[in-house]
Amino acid sequence: MPRFFVTGQPENGLLTLRGEDAHHAGRVLRLRPGEAVTLCDGAGTDYDCTVASVEKETVTCRVQDSHPAVTEPRQQLTLCMALPKGDKMDFIVQKAVELGVHKIIPYVSQNCVSRPDKTEKKVERWRKIALEAAKQCGRGRLPEVCAVVMAEQAMARAAQSETALFFYENERETGLHDVLQHGVGSTVSLVIGPEGGFAPEEAALAAQLGLKSVSLGTRILRCETAPIAALAAVLYAGGNM
Repeated sequence: MPRFFVTGQPENGLLTLRGEDAHHAGRVLRLRPGEAVTLCDGAGTDYDCTVASVEKETVTCRVQDSHPAVTEPRQQLTLCMALPKGDKMDFIVQKAVELGVHKIIPYVSQNCVSRPDKTEKKVERWRKIALEAAKQCGRGRLPEVCAVVMAEQAMARAAQSETALFFYENERETGLHDVLQHGVGSTVSLVIGPEGGFAPEEAALAAQLGLKSVSLGTRILRCETAPIAALAAVLYAGGNM
């Protein structure tokens, strides 16, 4: 069934698609009055609708029922991701959204190969990728892609979660499984480092803030592989797979 995100709440039992979504629904999918469509407010509520009218600029839908989206994970997952080089972040954002991430915080670490001076356009691009990925995979919530911050700020935000994990390449004692077998909190943050690895000062700060240092195994994972593996493991442990 076609699915779209909308802004605002129903008025007189109606929700309206505009802009690109209206074009896609009316011109590409050729939806007609009476056909079923699901609209989502991007905050976790789905509306079961039928098309009421199709105009040149708008598609108006009548709400038949509303309910919490069934596609959202039990836990709110935040991914703090060090900026990788090239367009790897595009892939990371897309796959993290598909897996169910709630928020993505891109950050600059001491050993980041990519250290752009201006990131506004990159963040705008990642937000568009997140939106398209959320539509494609049927998300009930539109994940937030935050502005780029420094590593210290990202770790401080991560520390606010019930379960805050610091994926450290030099961790030799505690594996991710060791932590996850004891369960995960309702809010989970995952801090993934750069291609050059974390600086010792960053690892020390993570420990000071209370983040749990964990390993993803004995093999060295690429920066675009590590967040996907970590998210999948946490989702499984949280009963979401």
